Amino acid sequence: VLPSLREKHDEFMLRELVKRWGNHKVMVRWLSRFFYYLDRYFIARRSLPPLNEVGLTCFRELVYQELKVKVSDAVISLIDKEREGEQIDRALLKNILDIFVVIGMGQMDYYENDFEAALLKDSAAYYSRKASSWISEDFCPDYLLKAEECLKQVKDRISHYLHSSSEPKLLEKVQHELWSVYASHLFEKEHSGYHALLTGDKVENLSRMVRVFSKVPIFLDPLANIFKQHVTDEGTALVKQAEDEADSRKANKKDVGLQQQVFVRKLIELHDKYVAYVNGRFQNHILLHKAFKEAFEALCNKGVGGSSIAELLATFCDDILKKGSSEKLGDEATEEMLEKVVKLLSYISDKDLFSEFYRKKLARRLLFDKSANDDHERSMLTKLKQQCGGQLTSKMEGMVTDLTLAKENQTSFEEYLSNNRNANPGIELTVTVLTTGFWPSYTSFDLNLPVEMVKCVKVFREFYQTKTKHRKLTWIYSLGTCNIIGNFEPRSTELMVTTSQASALLLFNSSDRLSYSEIMTQLNLTDDDVVRLLHSLSSAKYQILNKESNTKSIAPTDHFEFNSKFTGKMQRIK
Repeated sequence: VLPSLREKHDEFMLRELVKRWGNHKVMVRWLSRFFYYLDRYFIARRSLPPLNEVGLTCFRELVYQELKVKVSDAVISLIDKEREGEQIDRALLKNILDIFVVIGMGQMDYYENDFEAALLKDSAAYYSRKASSWISEDFCPDYLLKAEECLKQVKDRISHYLHSSSEPKLLEKVQHELWSVYASHLFEKEHSGYHALLTGDKVENLSRMVRVFSKVPIFLDPLANIFKQHVTDEGTALVKQAEDEADSRKANKKDVGLQQQVFVRKLIELHDKYVAYVNGRFQNHILLHKAFKEAFEALCNKGVGGSSIAELLATFCDDILKKGSSEKLGDEATEEMLEKVVKLLSYISDKDLFSEFYRKKLARRLLFDKSANDDHERSMLTKLKQQCGGQLTSKMEGMVTDLTLAKENQTSFEEYLSNNRNANPGIELTVTVLTTGFWPSYTSFDLNLPVEMVKCVKVFREFYQTKTKHRKLTWIYSLGTCNIIGNFEPRSTELMVTTSQASALLLFNSSDRLSYSEIMTQLNLTDDDVVRLLHSLSSAKYQILNKESNTKSIAPTDHFEFNSKFTGKMQRIK
């Protein structure tokens, strides 16, 4: 056996070894059969090693020990050729490496010491040379592609002819040479490193880089920190842009509301973009998910142009949900947008602040019939409840319930009026009864109502006492509206005004000219309230009253008259 092996080299020597090893195993098997009785009984009684073991030991001591270095070198030489793209006989290598395993008779010492150690050393040197060459020549994405292909090839070799126990050790060696040594270069490489890939939204390449470095635990923290900083920087730039535009609009005396809506939309787009990164391309890796969450928490708790993001989100929802919205969305798009707003809300620490802003805007939509769709209102409350808990939405749900009960109450009131001819308010009256604890606090003041309205209040109070005697009614005149007919000389016009405005205008049914002090006394209002009221009627868009002085400001010395010459373009004005 030995002479025939000594005179051959490389692959020819390996083929001869496989042949001789096969012959040896056949002879040992036949010897075991010939001397089965001795092997089974005589050897066992004398505590001698079995024939099969003796046969392996003979081959190991006489053949293996002399040729192991030569064989190991020949195998590694073939593996090197395969790395360079040459075709090799994988079945031959599988048979050779089985000899290293079997010769240990249950132990892996011979495989590990005589072959695996040399393979690991050679692999480290080979991939170190390759990595050094690629990192200086290639862009980061190209480097990653080549490195990933190398890992794929290593796994392929392990599955075909290397022993499975080599997999973790060999992969660790290769990853160290390809990733660990050049990690900082890959992070910071100009035009194609991790920073550049994030900035340029190179999704496939980013995905590859995260996939690669997630296998090297010590680089996950730097990867997550860079990602967090990048998201933070983009968010900060968005806030800075919004603040600059807000300052510009204020300087030009333009409404900043539209610009705030644009900011929230961009914030939602930014969130969608990086959620897709984390959940898809980054495989929802826990460290990257945590980094993204921390970045957005910091961003969503900043102020933007004097407003909190909680307030901006509430305003954005209001714009979506009210009639005449600037956001022309279908039902599905509205639901999707509301869902995204609620997701952003999860990053805000002071959710009660959002709740207060949202509740006030919801109240206005409900009380003044400005909700575009009741189903969307209920859906939003359900989303908020699921995200933030029932405590946040309990008052809002109470408000919606109040409105439903108020409609039933109004129906009962109309039935009461039809059944009681004496209880006639004289004018059409709609009353919305609210529960104090659910609604935002509104200023209540003792307005001296005109006789027509006093009668209405009295009739409704009598009706309400038939339903309950344990609840006190407090009238919130600031939320009331009236439709009155203005008999102007050109034509009659329907005026949609507040309760206070109606009370002031009805004073002119009995007087042609009234002073500031007379109006204040008759209505029982404070100076501030009277100034606001008279300004809205005499110096605003529609001048229902004529003021004697030509100034736009209201003074205590002013006198007012009904503007009988008033003309409006429409039959009904608000």
